Amino acid sequence: MPEGLAQWGYELFLRREAARRRGPAPENHAGKDIAQRGFEPCLLALLRLSVGTDPGPGLTTGWFPAALVRTGHLVRAAELAWTIGDELERSRQLLALVKAAADAGDLYGAQALAESVPLPQLRDEALVALVPAWARAGERDLATALAEGIRYPHNWARAWAVLARAVADDGDIQDALGFVGRADDEARAFVFDGTGEVLVLLMEAAAATGDQERAAALADRVEDFTRSHTRAAWSKSRPLAAVLAREALSGDLDRLDTLLRTPSRPSAAGDVLCGWALDAAADQGGAQADQGGAGDDQGGAEDVVQDLTRDVGQGAPREGEFDEFSPRPLPPRPFLTAWELAWVLDAVAEAADLDVALALADRAEALLESGGAGRDHDHLLRAVTLLLARRGQAERAMALADRIDADLRAGRQAEIVGELARSGDTDTAESLAHAITDPRARARALIEVVRELARRGAPDAAETVANLIDDRWAQDEALVAVVQGRARRGDPDRAETLAHSIAHRATRARALAALAEVSEPSRARRLAAQVVVLGGWDAALPVLERIVPRSTAVVVDQMMIRDGL
Repeated sequence: MPEGLAQWGYELFLRREAARRRGPAPENHAGKDIAQRGFEPCLLALLRLSVGTDPGPGLTTGWFPAALVRTGHLVRAAELAWTIGDELERSRQLLALVKAAADAGDLYGAQALAESVPLPQLRDEALVALVPAWARAGERDLATALAEGIRYPHNWARAWAVLARAVADDGDIQDALGFVGRADDEARAFVFDGTGEVLVLLMEAAAATGDQERAAALADRVEDFTRSHTRAAWSKSRPLAAVLAREALSGDLDRLDTLLRTPSRPSAAGDVLCGWALDAAADQGGAQADQGGAGDDQGGAEDVVQDLTRDVGQGAPREGEFDEFSPRPLPPRPFLTAWELAWVLDAVAEAADLDVALALADRAEALLESGGAGRDHDHLLRAVTLLLARRGQAERAMALADRIDADLRAGRQAEIVGELARSGDTDTAESLAHAITDPRARARALIEVVRELARRGAPDAAETVANLIDDRWAQDEALVAVVQGRARRGDPDRAETLAHSIAHRATRARALAALAEVSEPSRARRLAAQVVVLGGWDAALPVLERIVPRSTAVVVDQMMIRDGL
């Protein structure tokens, strides 16, 4: 792991390295006097000059093709995609353009492009993506015909399921129920590895129609499908986790508790895995846990804790039972994996009632303490720690952070501060941030506090905290949020002055771009010109997409001229 990555976190680490490569901003405020009146032709001329000296990102990758689509240049984007030599990559890019065009409202263009995708499977995926788009646009007959024409059987149920959901969202419950039935028939007729995902779509569509009985039955089928497929201790079933998350949001943890009590698989006495014995005691512990949960799912976190702890105790060797070279008992693990439980925690962290969130945290901690989390132990530990922080449980979250390696602990503490700030308790978050001993993690935590204060409409407090950050780059990064916050509060002049006080070239360019996003058109174009001078055309283009839509096409033309295409 690169030095500082754990402390700064992925996002800030990459930004810091990029800013250090670009160096400091010029002291003479280069670009500040350019395009003072915000004339569009002057800005476009500056863009053309910048393209000639700055290669920027490729024409056919990343956000650039989608930007062309959003600004009304679908044909140009498709032409660029067709220059890709690899057929699979070309098909993937065309599929992405189809989805972008549908999101932009150009359904006829998206339809024509979908039919041109070279690989049949990806062409099918493109057409499935258009089914709900046509339905939401009021063209239900066209959407139905499109669903009828899907080529591959494993896509049939998905097409009808997304159509059912779109029709239900439009308020036509009767037709939506018909499409749910059609999708259900297709799902029963053709079962494949992705059937779980299709059943989740059906469950959501049924719930959207108000048919809760059918939704519950589909949830049961997701569980049955997951149980019927071979599962290792490290299996990851997103469909099952989605079912559990939906039920948790309604306060129902019965299925989750049952799966935590159910062993991952029955083990025969004498089984050995990597030197660990799967003995009968472990099986008996799992069986007792099953019996204990069969008739009473209302026991709550205490029952789950007791069951998991008892399983481990029964599966563990007694002192002196074997020597150091004997096979060790493999700790029993529940059917629900740690990864799946972590997914549930992330999915419900903000929307669930506090009582439900804390109950889930209790269950996660019980699984961690039982030793049944396996290789996803750290993943689940992070999920439950951040869940507690999001719900204002700072002390409990920090106690969990103390369990991890010292090299990673400071970074986790900074994450906790960020989540606590987003929960609304910025005072406690700031206090905890100052208590972090690692200077990099402390700066990261204070940046999160500044961002949240600015987002909540307190730019003065945000600027005060930003000025307490010792690291100059980190202070600059925090000021980006302050700049945007001041502009949103109606003080663009102070925001611009603050942006020009930022010492790093790339960070100042980002601050000016953030200011341009919330400025009136003339001022936005003037600020965008400064961004081009400081950060190049690719730093300004996301802003220009809104205020000068044809700028994307101008850049493409100039790049093609430059590259002789």
